[in-house]
Amino acid sequence: MKIALPKGIQKLGPGLITAALIFGPGSLTVTTKLGAGFGFKLLWVIPVLIIFMVAYTRMASRIGLTVQGSLMDQIRMRYGRMTAILLGLGMLGITGSFQAGNAIGAGLAFAELSGTSTSVWVIFFALLAIILLFFRSFYKILEKIMIGLVLLMLVSFFLTLLLSQPNLLLLAEGFIPSLPTGSELLTIALVASSFSTVAAFYQSYLVQEKGWTSSDYDTAMRESRNGIIILGLLSSMIIIVAGAILHQADIEVKAASDLGLALEPLFGRFATVAFMVGFFAASFSSLIGNATIGGALLADAFGLGRALSSWKVRACIVGVILFGSAIALLYGGLPLQLIVFAQALTIIIAPAAAIFILLIANDKAVMGEAISTRSQNIIPLIGLGILLFLAGYNIQSIFF
Repeated sequence: MKIALPKGIQKLGPGLITAALIFGPGSLTVTTKLGAGFGFKLLWVIPVLIIFMVAYTRMASRIGLTVQGSLMDQIRMRYGRMTAILLGLGMLGITGSFQAGNAIGAGLAFAELSGTSTSVWVIFFALLAIILLFFRSFYKILEKIMIGLVLLMLVSFFLTLLLSQPNLLLLAEGFIPSLPTGSELLTIALVASSFSTVAAFYQSYLVQEKGWTSSDYDTAMRESRNGIIILGLLSSMIIIVAGAILHQADIEVKAASDLGLALEPLFGRFATVAFMVGFFAASFSSLIGNATIGGALLADAFGLGRALSSWKVRACIVGVILFGSAIALLYGGLPLQLIVFAQALTIIIAPAAAIFILLIANDKAVMGEAISTRSQNIIPLIGLGILLFLAGYNIQSIFF
């Protein structure tokens, strides 16, 4: 007998998938370092980033509900095939470069819990992701897995938060804007990892995979908003836990997994297990999600199709999974050259993705009555300005 999901759960999907694929080992590491280094003082950045991400995911959702074909189709028709290909290659480069971190994160969590080799788990989870990809309805499988992993993260990190017993007065003060000396680069990294216009770009595809149309407008807007709010909650919880435990004890960390290991002497094995389960959920969700974005957008950029049921699209996704896993096995993580390459690409592609979302959303010929209003453009334009400013700052710091 088929068991029907609760009505509220049935309307979840695209927004939660976007949140899950953004909140991976990279975001976990950045938020852990921020909390460990500066306590709760940068919590105020999270609500600001939520506002920008909500604006872009809602705009991309509106495009997905309205346009014929895909967002990449519209870019190809209006700005040329080469523009679409370069954009697709750039997005593949970003997602592929960070895929090794996702693979090593998923493997590391189980290795720490079981006392076994990380490499074995990297191979296992890569194979599991590929097997899941070839189920008949991959989108439905992806949706259920992501909802499950997000719930797992929420429960795991909330339990860890309760154990950490943060000072509520200091926590409240963290929402007063300030920029402590030495926090600039980590704050930029937080913006880069959480304000992902590439993930927002793919939101238009997820809405179409869900089967929503213009009649589902209110549901799609609400779900897009709720998914990003959950992303903000996850990021905030990690900053709070790291601030309450690592900052108070003046413990320096290099990776998010260090936070999980630091919990055991203070709160026992249960705390470490709770955190590592969430760490695995964050890593595995990003492993599948990043590969899906990179592979699907590359396939669509070359005109090979966009549906997750297409074998050509699935082949591209498998390629991203295998690339990331191979790098993880060879280097045990992300090599420095790949990090620099990913940063350089992000400088170019993140503003480009934002620009094309804005251009299509404001194209009367494409959007018709769903074209963006002035008020709907204000926050995305401010967000684009921030991305361009950070691009200039990063270009100066990386190349000069």
